[in-house]
Amino acid sequence: MTTVVSCDPEVTPTRSSQAHALADRLEQGARALTALASSLTDAQWQTRIPHDGRKVGVVVHHVAFMYPLEISVAQGIAAGKPVEGLTSAKIDEINAGHAAENEGVTREAALDLLKRNSAMAAAAVRAFSDEQLAQAVPVSLYADAPLTCQFFVEDHALRHSYHHLAKIRAALKVS
Repeated sequence: MTTVVSCDPEVTPTRSSQAHALADRLEQGARALTALASSLTDAQWQTRIPHDGRKVGVVVHHVAFMYPLEISVAQGIAAGKPVEGLTSAKIDEINAGHAAENEGVTREAALDLLKRNSAMAAAAVRAFSDEQLAQAVPVSLYADAPLTCQFFVEDHALRHSYHHLAKIRAALKVS
């Protein structure tokens, strides 16, 4: 896996309209997940998601927890560093460890982390230049296909909240 790069929310934003659009969409997803999570009953918060097994609250916290890792990988790609050692098995290991450690996560803790980490992630995305977004390197998670930083941002940090929001809505049968 790539080395962890600082995700400082005080990074001066670039003038990349693409980076700003990506960050805006990331924030929209985080806000939608926050809105749903804030409206849940305690029983819904504890509901296990079918075919996943994790509780809704754990999954909300998981999205928040993953932002720094996802952004770190994207920053490495932007810097031209190939992504090595990142595999589906490694992600499953991280997810299982997170779930075990956060089985009893409170709504307050999950929403606080979601707010902080999504803001950090959006600031980091806004800091990318167009050249950095276009930088491509081999990515081990995708059979070493040369993928761009923008693809990685879209497929991970940006998509993550929307993906889990849909799973939570389906599990709870809410819209």
